[in-house]
Amino acid sequence: MKIVALFPEATKGQTENNVLDDYTALNLRPFLEERGHELVVLKDGEDDLDQHLKDMDVVISAPFYPAYMTKERIEQAPNLKLAITAGVGSDHVDLEAASEHDISVVEVTDSNTVSVAEHIVMTTLILVRNYEEGHRQSEEGGWNLTQVTNHAFELQNKTIGIFGLGRIGRLVGERLKPFNVDIIHYRRSSQEDTDFSKYVNFDELVHKSDVLIITTPLTPETDDLFDYNTISQMKDGSYIVNCARGKIVNKEEVVKMIEENHLQGYGGDVWYPQPAPSDHPWRTMPRNAMTIHYSGMVIEAQLRIEKGVKDLLTHFFDETPFPKEDVIVNGGQITSQSYAKHDDSNN
Repeated sequence: MKIVALFPEATKGQTENNVLDDYTALNLRPFLEERGHELVVLKDGEDDLDQHLKDMDVVISAPFYPAYMTKERIEQAPNLKLAITAGVGSDHVDLEAASEHDISVVEVTDSNTVSVAEHIVMTTLILVRNYEEGHRQSEEGGWNLTQVTNHAFELQNKTIGIFGLGRIGRLVGERLKPFNVDIIHYRRSSQEDTDFSKYVNFDELVHKSDVLIITTPLTPETDDLFDYNTISQMKDGSYIVNCARGKIVNKEEVVKMIEENHLQGYGGDVWYPQPAPSDHPWRTMPRNAMTIHYSGMVIEAQLRIEKGVKDLLTHFFDETPFPKEDVIVNGGQITSQSYAKHDDSNN
């Protein structure tokens, strides 16, 4: 079989720890060669990918550097049977088209949940404490205290809103609770309180949150959900932390709300498209705590991803069922509750 993979480009001298790059390639080369399969590692996710559509059997890519498997590309890939996400989050694959063409879509569940949750907690503190301005001055030789402190606050006694209380959202809530905060959450699939947070409907989440943390998947229902209309209903001086997917928020309107001082700050590590262009407005907007998309790609997560991808390929080659928790699309159906359509009419 022909397995096509798109991984981030390895940096010279930075390959001793990374396994999720185009040089080490999750150590898939010997794993696949001894089974008689071909591995092609792409240089980019556009022209290179298009050249292999006609005869590839499996496509692998990471959400940090995705191969966008659109409906058009899927229709040009008659042999494609499996799309593996080397990580968590499979929105770079058109799931409806995959189900129509009986292509299985799987990912490595829980491979980077702790990593992303830690990044969210870090980003929240960086925003609230105005760390970036303080750090900028330390690098550039400044010492303008009031310029930093005018936008520096404590986290305690704030209301933290979590949109999407899946595995990552729960870890975030558990880690933030000791900061003496009030935590509320909205989850489409259930209305249950937890031992650290209270369920509220979506409108209440937006209205009450001092820091609104997005951990929900990108779906047709969440695409562009945080536009000007939604963000304008948030508190003056509130924050958004988004380590879910960049397309859940409207990039231009986030900038506008920060420039109008309605949003105190915005942070996260997800963009659209990825890699983000050099002129993306989030790179230079005021009071941002953005990084490139690496929250779920720390070394421990990479090692879990390597093991998970190999396990998924083994199930595929042996024609044994994939672990249920790893399946997004199988047997012509979108089976994951995270990507299933929900009725939000009562929320």
